[in-house]
Amino acid sequence: MRAAVLGTGLIGGSVLLRLHAAGLDVTGWDPDDATRRQARLAGVPTAERLADAVAGRDVVFLGGPLPTLPATLVKVAAATAPDCLLTDVGSTKAELAAFAAARGLTHRFVPGHPMAGTDRAGLGAARPELFAGAAWVLCPAPDGLVAFRRLAALVTEVIGARVVPMAADRHDAVAALSSHVPHLLAGALAGAAQRSPLRDAVLTLAAGSFRDGTRVAGTPAPRTANMLRGNRDQVLAALAEVTAYLDELAHALRAGDGDTLTARYAEAGAARVALAGRPYQRTVRPFPVDGEAADEVAWLTGLGASGGHLSGCQVTGEAVFYTARLPQAG
Repeated sequence: MRAAVLGTGLIGGSVLLRLHAAGLDVTGWDPDDATRRQARLAGVPTAERLADAVAGRDVVFLGGPLPTLPATLVKVAAATAPDCLLTDVGSTKAELAAFAAARGLTHRFVPGHPMAGTDRAGLGAARPELFAGAAWVLCPAPDGLVAFRRLAALVTEVIGARVVPMAADRHDAVAALSSHVPHLLAGALAGAAQRSPLRDAVLTLAAGSFRDGTRVAGTPAPRTANMLRGNRDQVLAALAEVTAYLDELAHALRAGDGDTLTARYAEAGAARVALAGRPYQRTVRPFPVDGEAADEVAWLTGLGASGGHLSGCQVTGEAVFYTARLPQAG
């Protein structure tokens, strides 16, 4: 499989480095001259023009700032063969998925979002192992299952991530609470410390809880702003849920209600324990290659919505076999 990665910052650059390390024929491209030079110095083939990077490729990963992705998708679709698989690595999905559907690209464009990153940016922060074991959301469409299967196999087998199939709108709702609101909370905590008249003393005493809680506040501000604006309604809805819980804690604290405080923190602790490690049950689910697409998509998106993921996808003869892992109850 010949690949191209457009936009080689932290995420795109990590995809580029991983595919290159795996021995794939991969070419990168970035609009920034210095970034292209940096990639070449790292020994990774890099084209000077976008059209040259995507020529003759089997799969193209679209990176770069969220607002640029629709125009990039149109440009790449026009410059590649009809069977070239297209995907992106942006942090919101519904808007771009709708854009692709309106242009008849869902048969070969699979919206994607690797759930990994750091508080640093640029190719210099990229690491080929960034996605190992990480969740990587892919949004299947009924007319795009051939593309989805190919991409799921690539992501699991070569990149080493866990594929979480989801509907685009469901992804945005889930990502709002799991990823985007944490950026708001980190920004609020770090911002309050920055404004405090005791700032220097606060930073001197800042221990693990402050560092962990504010880590993503170090993400480049334009990237965070684009992410939040691109998922505004879902982020605000999720923020209301967090605010309601915080109000419960504050009310109990004002009332000196230790029992309620203890109960709310025990409830929160259960989520933290589940995050640290959940048991999964392995299953293999076959579908006819040319079967009812709606049934396959419904099973895939249901898997992701229930907290499951794919660890493999193999097409053999007239069937496709998905290796899935579902969280066990408890």
